Amino acid sequence: VFFFFQAEDGIRDVERSRGLGDVYKRQVSTQSTWDFPKDMLSRTLRLGSKSLLQKTCPAFFATANQFNVNHEALEANPKIPASLKASDFLLPRHLGPNDVEVSKMLNTLGVSSVQQLIEETIPASILMKENYLENPAAIFPIPPAKAESLALNSLKEIAKKNKIFKSYIGCGFNPSIMPKVILRNVFENPAWYTSYTPYQAECSQGRLEALLHYQTMIMELTKLDIANASLLDEATAAAEAMYMCNALHDGEKKTFAISKDCFPQNIHLVKTRAAIIGVNVEVIDPMEFNFADRKDISGVMLQNPDNHGKVHDYTELIQKIKASGASVAISADIMSLAIMKPPGEMGADIAFGSTQRFGLPMSFGGPNAGYFATRDELKRKMPGRIIGISVDSHGSKALRMALGTREQHIKREKATSNICTAQALTANMAGFYGIYHGPKGLEQIANRIRKMAQIIQHSLKHFKYKLITDDEMIFDTITVDLRGFKKNAAEMQAIFAKNGINIRAIDETTISVSVSESTTLGDLQELLHVFDDVYGSIDPIEKVMNLEGIEKSGVLKPIPKAIKRVSPFMQQDIYNNIHSESQMLRFLYKLQLKDLSLTSSMTPLGSCTMKANTTTIMAPITWPEFTEMHPFAPKDQAAGYLEMIARLKDYIKSITGFDGVSLQPNSGAQGELAGLLTIRKYYQDMGHSERNICLIPVSAHGTNPASCVLAGLNLVTVKCDAHGNVDIKDLEEKAKKHAANLCCLMITYPSTHGVFEEGIKDIVKIIHENGGQVYMDGANMNAQSGLTSPGYIGADVCHLNLHKTFGMPHGGGGPGVGPIAVRKHLTPYLPSNIVSDPDPEGKSFGSIASAMHGSAGILPISYMYIEALGKEGVRDSTAKAILTSNYLLARLKKEFKVLFVGSKGRCAHEFIIDLRPFKKYGVTEEDVAKRLMDYGFHSPTMSFPVPGTLMIEPTESEDQGELDRFCDALLEIKKEIDEVASGKMDKTNNPLKNAPHCLEHVTGNEWKHPYSREKAAFPLPYIKARGKFWPTVGRVNNLIGDKKLCPSFPSEYKYIQLIQLISNLIN
Repeated sequence: VFFFFQAEDGIRDVERSRGLGDVYKRQVSTQSTWDFPKDMLSRTLRLGSKSLLQKTCPAFFATANQFNVNHEALEANPKIPASLKASDFLLPRHLGPNDVEVSKMLNTLGVSSVQQLIEETIPASILMKENYLENPAAIFPIPPAKAESLALNSLKEIAKKNKIFKSYIGCGFNPSIMPKVILRNVFENPAWYTSYTPYQAECSQGRLEALLHYQTMIMELTKLDIANASLLDEATAAAEAMYMCNALHDGEKKTFAISKDCFPQNIHLVKTRAAIIGVNVEVIDPMEFNFADRKDISGVMLQNPDNHGKVHDYTELIQKIKASGASVAISADIMSLAIMKPPGEMGADIAFGSTQRFGLPMSFGGPNAGYFATRDELKRKMPGRIIGISVDSHGSKALRMALGTREQHIKREKATSNICTAQALTANMAGFYGIYHGPKGLEQIANRIRKMAQIIQHSLKHFKYKLITDDEMIFDTITVDLRGFKKNAAEMQAIFAKNGINIRAIDETTISVSVSESTTLGDLQELLHVFDDVYGSIDPIEKVMNLEGIEKSGVLKPIPKAIKRVSPFMQQDIYNNIHSESQMLRFLYKLQLKDLSLTSSMTPLGSCTMKANTTTIMAPITWPEFTEMHPFAPKDQAAGYLEMIARLKDYIKSITGFDGVSLQPNSGAQGELAGLLTIRKYYQDMGHSERNICLIPVSAHGTNPASCVLAGLNLVTVKCDAHGNVDIKDLEEKAKKHAANLCCLMITYPSTHGVFEEGIKDIVKIIHENGGQVYMDGANMNAQSGLTSPGYIGADVCHLNLHKTFGMPHGGGGPGVGPIAVRKHLTPYLPSNIVSDPDPEGKSFGSIASAMHGSAGILPISYMYIEALGKEGVRDSTAKAILTSNYLLARLKKEFKVLFVGSKGRCAHEFIIDLRPFKKYGVTEEDVAKRLMDYGFHSPTMSFPVPGTLMIEPTESEDQGELDRFCDALLEIKKEIDEVASGKMDKTNNPLKNAPHCLEHVTGNEWKHPYSREKAAFPLPYIKARGKFWPTVGRVNNLIGDKKLCPSFPSEYKYIQLIQLISNLIN
């Protein structure tokens, strides 16, 4: 490295620059601290060469900032005129209503200020008079707002602290290559990431089709009959497989066996979950275990390739296991299934794993979609969502989420899983990866990976290393036995790390290397050079590898017949016709047009908080400093991630008023479960295992009962009064009755009825006086942040939904993050990770996800959200959310009955309108929901928490114009209901019953309705003005789709048969 500077004494400065370059080279190679001669540094900077030095050697220059300018402090200084400061602040971009609109909305509400509205909404006993976000107890109090560009630059500097080495760690996480057409047009596209879970099928056909392609791909690769639309990650899927095996045997078999050669994070999470429901986990050697004598085993879990990289044909073993009456689940590497014998052909009942290898980044642990497949006869026991084919009201093909009664919101305490979401966005991306490459492309990638592994295997044998994976039964991983070798595993790891390479230490004497799609021939040479140097071989690497003659060398041996895949897969047209970028781009765009998202209009879903996911806060999640980090990389390499995570935790502590935080739960429901398990482990540690009663009001969030049961607790329901508040008398009676066994209360605040209950502090006091803990569901935290807090109210635990309150998008049904915050006495019991963050004291309840920080790759979104908004912006966002909700309530309450409001007539950030009075005219809540699509809006939350209602939540991000358009749409629909009631419109042939009106129907030759096409499709003028969203199908038939479940795209011949069958069912 040379630095050349213009100076009077050119020769001398060239020589000095050579010296500086030598220092730079020496200190890079030793990774020591930057320690330059001060005279050299000062002269270098004085010579006007700062920009060149910064460009050429940024790591050096970061330590050489002689000016020490604090950009953030200058921007935050209140004494400096605002006209001189940066103009790109997030708050005015994030908030919908401007000052003029706020004034008009306040006038409609009859209040003089937002503060007056807040005081009329939130009980005085819990309203913080000052902005408590300046909590002095926090290590990093929430700072003032940063300009967007400064916030990005600040995070970029943190991200640079991550050291991205070549990763050969494997263990379920591998580098991958995301096709840029998918990166740009899906991952970075708000039309894909701002949509909601496809409960309203007619305006969700694009992502439903994408998920059906994903399901079909999983079924084809695993050779099983049915797959779900994804799970949260591989370890979570492993736990769900254990649950399912237990359920298949009606909970009567109390042992679950798991192979010692499964990934450690899978074993750890299965043990955590099994202990809760009283299932004993035995870690076994399945090849030596005598299954015939064990009739108490519900299921056996295997890994393929296993933890050491060996590939197995488990066919005979599975026959022995099934003969004993147990079920079999196999965790299979999704890429290996393109060339290796699939689990279904071995006889497995369940196959699961991760689709991360299909173009998804490692991102320090996620998000990446876990897959899950099973046999047809077991489908009603399978966790997660299933997409199926049905027909619409015109007899055309239509897609929907099938078997919806399995959802935990409906089954509540009878649910066998608390999975209420999926990883829809990453599942879609994995499915698109499969479509883009097709079966031939996947086969080519898988074969190349195996050949790379064979080259490593051959080379290490040549160097005289002792291999555990020393035959042809391999895919991507080579494992080395270091017993008797001069270096142990930790020492070998350190040697490779000095060369910018990460390998895995399985134990003290075992290391492994796992190659991936992204591994190049140059990478192999670098890897083998290190192995060569350590062993001291005399042969040059080029001779050992001999790539030019490798085809004839016998190194690349064929896959043994026992494990080779011979069955074809993914033969459907979709996987064989879209391989050019132009084809893929048009395919993605065609799907995108079928869906309503925030790119089209507001999504006023109650209890879902569909706020703006601003572009600035989304930008960092595709930075390579974040995407390329392995979750089990040495901590010193993840310094940037860990700093950001520590700061985000401190922000959450400030906002919640708590002392400890875990970011591990990768969904809201998993956050609920983690919170309950933390409480449960605390009581066990205190010697009070008998505390197993969980009180839950009927106004609590719908996932709470399922989480309660899966945490091993007994549910006792608490009544609500006529105003939707918790019946405090009933609560007190039940708390006293169960005082000896009371574990906790689960309460949502404000309630799902949309009200700040004034007796909340009394509720908390009752629980504490009877020995229990208070768990606050943070699903509605968007009405608390900056104004009150769970800690201030008196709760002990809460979970948050970063994909609701803190700017993270919903992704069409995931990913999400559901962190938990707890009081100090509960902190030791938070989740751990057996690989990266073990718990030597044994206090932690265990793990809840594959990686320590869950879906760490999307944490920068919420970090940026808080950093860019600052403490004032967080509070203002909450206040505006309450304002917009009350504004809608004021406009709609004259025509629709509002079920619940506070004592002063105000709602929180959401409210419920009652449509049950219209049923006597034949009009249902579903009719209104579908009709809203014709007006260009996604329906509010339907029939939750009260059947026959709509729950509306506008969020702070919608301007008055959009709010008014939504109100106009609902008020116009009310006029249509009145026309039906008066007899002016037919009770069955009207715009409500026939909604939504798709383009094909409106423009077709036949029109057998007593109203005009214009009334059907353009009932209000604004629809033409801003552009019409056209549903691509009519109303979907829910009954037919469940009677004949079709969870994949069949061949054209089978599809014709299916439609004929459906027609017969309709007739």
